[in-house]
Amino acid sequence: MTDRKPIELAEGWSFMEKGIQKLIRLLEGEPEDQFNAEQYMHLYTTIYNMCTQKPPHDYSEQLYGKYREAFNKYINDKVLPSLREHRDEVLLKELYQRWGNHKLMVRWLSRFFNYLDRYYVLRHSLPPLKDVGLLCFKELVYLETKKRTKDAVLLLIEKEREGELVDRALVKNILGIFIELGMATMDCYEKDFEEFLLSETSAFYRRKASEWIEQDSCPDYMLKAEECLRLEEERVENYLHVSTKQKLLKEVEAELLSNYETRLLTKEHSGCAALLKDDKTDDLARMYRLFQRIPKGLDPVADIFKDHVDSEGMKLVKEVTEAVELAKEKQGRAGPSRDTGSSHEQQYVRAVIDLHDKYLQYVSTCFCNSSLFHKSLKEAFENFVNKSVAGSTSAELMASFCDNLLKKGGSEKLSDEAIEETLEKVVKLLAYVSDKDMFAEFYRKKLSRRLLQDKSASDDHERSLLSRLKQQCGAQFTSKMEGMVTDLQLAKEKQQHFDDWLKEKGKKLSIELSVTVLTTGFWPTYKSIEVALPREMVEGVEVYRQYYDSDSKHRKLTWIYTLGTAVVRGNFQSRAIEMQMNTLQAALCMLLNDMDELTYAEVQERLRLPDDDLQRLLHSLVCAKYKIIKKEPESRTISKTDKFSFNHEFTDRLRRIKIPLPPLDEKKKVMEDVDKDRRYAIDAAIVRIMKSRKVLQHQTLVMEVIQQLQRMFKPDLKLIKKRIEDLIQREYLERDKDNPTLFKYL
Repeated sequence: MTDRKPIELAEGWSFMEKGIQKLIRLLEGEPEDQFNAEQYMHLYTTIYNMCTQKPPHDYSEQLYGKYREAFNKYINDKVLPSLREHRDEVLLKELYQRWGNHKLMVRWLSRFFNYLDRYYVLRHSLPPLKDVGLLCFKELVYLETKKRTKDAVLLLIEKEREGELVDRALVKNILGIFIELGMATMDCYEKDFEEFLLSETSAFYRRKASEWIEQDSCPDYMLKAEECLRLEEERVENYLHVSTKQKLLKEVEAELLSNYETRLLTKEHSGCAALLKDDKTDDLARMYRLFQRIPKGLDPVADIFKDHVDSEGMKLVKEVTEAVELAKEKQGRAGPSRDTGSSHEQQYVRAVIDLHDKYLQYVSTCFCNSSLFHKSLKEAFENFVNKSVAGSTSAELMASFCDNLLKKGGSEKLSDEAIEETLEKVVKLLAYVSDKDMFAEFYRKKLSRRLLQDKSASDDHERSLLSRLKQQCGAQFTSKMEGMVTDLQLAKEKQQHFDDWLKEKGKKLSIELSVTVLTTGFWPTYKSIEVALPREMVEGVEVYRQYYDSDSKHRKLTWIYTLGTAVVRGNFQSRAIEMQMNTLQAALCMLLNDMDELTYAEVQERLRLPDDDLQRLLHSLVCAKYKIIKKEPESRTISKTDKFSFNHEFTDRLRRIKIPLPPLDEKKKVMEDVDKDRRYAIDAAIVRIMKSRKVLQHQTLVMEVIQQLQRMFKPDLKLIKKRIEDLIQREYLERDKDNPTLFKYL
């Protein structure tokens, strides 16, 4: 082996050239046998020997150069001429075939010259043989054909966009060449193809959008835009590189959506407002999907949604106001109606609930529960729900609506589940009402009436609503109401205890007496009238007072006769009738047991009632549906000169009747109570803030007061200013001598 004659460069390369020519003939499809193992080993061994010979016969450097020359010669002789004679899709097919052949040639030659790769290339830090082969293709073929190749690929993509079928596999393969020739980078793909693709895409969709915006409705345009975006995503999956996806979609979104958003959303008869009006939920969902793709694209949609909901709400307010005014005219009434439980106003609350359900459903389904659309819905409802409806506030109407749901004989005939569901919806609506304290006061009034007159249909529903209100508005909001419900339970136990006490003491009353003891702080304030009761009632009151004093020390009873009820038996000529009436009505009727006729002055003297209360009382028994008492002269009004007597001729088909006392106008009283409570709340908030901060600017103090109280009501700025002045007078605060807008806590 040591005596082997060295292989000269010319001799060795001549042998290698024969092998390379055989490989080229195979690649070109010319008749030629495949390499057998012996031929392959002979070629490999030749290179090995020429690289391992002792200097000056080590031809590693020369062979490395010859390797590159072999590729360059093949490309110049065979590849470039064949590519120069083709265009468009044929060029792409030829290029892909030539690229496949070239990679095959690189694989075979790098095997023949493998010894170079293992030693010479590593020792001299040269590019590996595989990379040299690819670089030859890049420098000679790619640089010459890249423009024509790029144009041909873009032409195919445009054809596909216009609906033609194209060879997607071919496009993918050609783009694979761009990627591979980047040599582990995306430079070739991005600079020589992607930049042009994005530019062409932008121009293509700019043309399409300008046509569609003129001829299509908003829904049709959105369908086309959505389909284009879907097809572009499909294009990326089929043959473009994944890194192109976001850039490509951004161009499409800019041309189809961003540039025409305003025109699209405000299109007459088919824009966003029209879709909302016509309940086109599928189109609205599509609009959301499309415009969420572009920066701040949903803001205009949310604004239109907000305006639409607000408009629908204001329409309800207007309809109900007009209906109530019309009803007043028909009844010949003037002035604002106090009947907040009327059917129109009940229907208004029901309509607002339905409206909220409808658009909440839109937010959850069409707008994917987006916080932006929840905010728009909230702002729209806050706007119209706080408007006055036929002279009443929404807080008052909601309280009346709940009362109608919860009382016996209400107009809402619903199942237990439906009532629970409706109550939950009312509480959700309450979140939009700024005057929650007013709702609380009206609701408390109506709750007290239900509880005291035994009109509550279900304790479970009452407690359920209080629980929901507590969760929504806090424990302080419902503490008094919960106290009222508890009072009624305790009162029943107290009554049982009283009955046992009577038996124990051996006392027997001439009338049946049931007393409900209430805690003053929980219940609304009631007018306490000192009235001269009949002796039968006086006896009962005195006995109960004895019992209460013995059972509860240091507590004072105040009797509210206006809330009491009595069952009185009327012995009329035709038959006896049991009459359920107010305690004061019963006291008036029993006066006529002893006297056949009484004047207005005599009645007033015996009952010791003020004129307003007495006239209301007499009217309920003389001029209303049940005329238990007759008067002279006959008329529809009560006069101080009238005389009153028992109406023996009165009769009714029922054996038991209920005679109501005309209700007082509670609205004014509630408003006064709310105003008073607000003054206390503002005072407390100011003192609380100043106590912790010690010194504060006027503007900052006002903002902090509003922030603290806005959960319950929206404080009036003038009222806050007035309360600050009042607290200064009462020496809780003082103004700074040098700066009048600065306050100090004393």
